[in-house]
Amino acid sequence: MAEGGFAATAARLAGMAGAMLGWRPDEFWTATPADLALAVTGLAPAAEQPADATLLTRLKEMYPDG
Repeated sequence: MAEGGFAATAARLAGMAGAMLGWRPDEFWTATPADLALAVTGLAPAAEQPADATLLTRLKEMYPDG
């Protein structure tokens, strides 16, 4: 467990949820770990798929100097 134990870790997470998500303390404490994970995941940029051959061909046509 993180330094300081459960209480310190929970306090840090509550602070982060307030700063990043605008959650009030009661919203943090009534949320499940799945709720918090879903909310944080929503803040992350979507994972992009690697370029396939079609995209690479199109980009080479658009930018022939490369």
